[in-house]
Amino acid sequence: MKKFLIACVLSMTTALPVMADGSRNLVTILTAPEPQTQLMAMVLTMNAVQQGATAQILLCGPAGDIALKDAPATATAGQPPRDASPQGLMRMMMEKNNVKVEVCAIYLPGKGADATILLDGVTPAAPDAAAAAIMADDTVVMSF
Repeated sequence: MKKFLIACVLSMTTALPVMADGSRNLVTILTAPEPQTQLMAMVLTMNAVQQGATAQILLCGPAGDIALKDAPATATAGQPPRDASPQGLMRMMMEKNNVKVEVCAIYLPGKGADATILLDGVTPAAPDAAAAAIMADDTVVMSF
């Protein structure tokens, strides 16, 4: 099943719709708790950005922990084959590619915390804006 999902996602990233100006929009929604799945979501998002996409990442549930200043080791530990971590790759995309990263609107209230626990540059999502980005005709959504 995982191989099928990865194949589907890979085909989506190579067939992103092209807008009139040639740019592409990608929304990556990540909820999976597994570090390997989280890292793969970041790898595919990064590759789409390298191919010209404008991307944003929405982290919900257990995946929201990637955005914490005090993130668990599963989010920060390097993984084979290139010793990359989900948080490290996400931060790199934020800094180098201006990728917007948000946590779901209910993530922080669910933790009983406020935005001070999040990495600099990560914000809570506004549900109306997140829905608009997902529903836009020129957007591809990847969900993990």
